[in-house]
Amino acid sequence: MKKTVSGVIYRLGLALLDLEDPTQVIRRADEWIFSPEELYERQGDVDDVVFSCGWTLKGDQLRLYYGGADTCVALATGSLKEIIDYLRHCPQRGEFE
Repeated sequence: MKKTVSGVIYRLGLALLDLEDPTQVIRRADEWIFSPEELYERQGDVDDVVFSCGWTLKGDQLRLYYGGADTCVALATGSLKEIIDYLRHCPQRGEFE
């Protein structure tokens, strides 16, 4: 979440958690990976909002269902392999604390 003079912008980031203890963050992206860009995400009942509602995985394709500006549900897709590869190059625990 980011506060601007126009209000708050809701965005999504990424973190890689320990399989044995998911309270432990192994790596965390230092950039937002998903933020409001399209008109239906930027203007609506609540402007500048994308929020995840759930996801599915089919093969390597991650399907993220999300709400846009509190007026619609949309779908974003990505490669799980590419997401994991991206996270492997992000700061390790301790580097972002």
